Amino acid sequence: MSVDLADINIVKSVLARHGFAFSKSLGQNFLIDSSVCPRMADAAAKDKSYGVLEVGPGIGVLTSELSKRAEKVVSVELDKRLLPVLHNNVEIVNDDILKLDLKKLISEKLADCSEVTVCANLPYYITSPVIMKLLSEQLPLKKIVVMVQKEAADRFCAEVGGKNSGAVTVGVNYYADARLLFPVPRESFIPSPKVDSAVIELTLLDGKRVTPKSEKVFFNTVKAAFSMRRKTAVNGLSGGLCISKEAAAAAIERAGLSPTVRAEKLSMEELSRLSDEIGKELK
Repeated sequence: MSVDLADINIVKSVLARHGFAFSKSLGQNFLIDSSVCPRMADAAAKDKSYGVLEVGPGIGVLTSELSKRAEKVVSVELDKRLLPVLHNNVEIVNDDILKLDLKKLISEKLADCSEVTVCANLPYYITSPVIMKLLSEQLPLKKIVVMVQKEAADRFCAEVGGKNSGAVTVGVNYYADARLLFPVPRESFIPSPKVDSAVIELTLLDGKRVTPKSEKVFFNTVKAAFSMRRKTAVNGLSGGLCISKEAAAAAIERAGLSPTVRAEKLSMEELSRLSDEIGKELK
């Protein structure tokens, strides 16, 4: 008989049996809404030929749904205390996702799958670093389906150049198409966090959205330009890149942009063009 790992009483019983206490430092909030994980798993694994890399399986409620749909699931869990709790027919890797060689992991454990996707309920405190690692390391991934804080989801899925656009919006858009799948209220977790969540889908592009002369300069330019959201891009670029305001202004002018432009108003193409001009000032 299968165990309903989304049932709050069963969750408490399983955790108590293993002497488990939630860790605030690891951002542990376990799902108790039985409708969420099947929808996430459906989005991540379209058929049995798929391989799924899961991050932070917790007690395995999402893992269980993924294992029903995918050919193979590899779950990366940092907390050793959860290893005895996880009993699904999947492979568990006890390691830090941010330190793992993911290209090697995928080639060794998921190479026989037709497509590889990532599915995860990410701790809020590592959301952006994990997503950018997954996007930037040129992994053989089709898509990424993750649950994140609602505010972060809005940023990830915002339109570049729109009012909600930020540096992370540009970073995600550089590598993928992002869309919001569905919201997840805070009551869906134990313990209940103070904010709502949402599930998003990132479909990786075949190439890059834009092709700046230097990716490093591009991302440094984006980070600096958005560092002072209430000020013009000149101020952000000058302070963030340690160049004079005159040099920043000259780069903006050569890129064909308004001298008073703010970073959140710039398109991907404009940011790419600006970074190429900034690169000249950094030499």
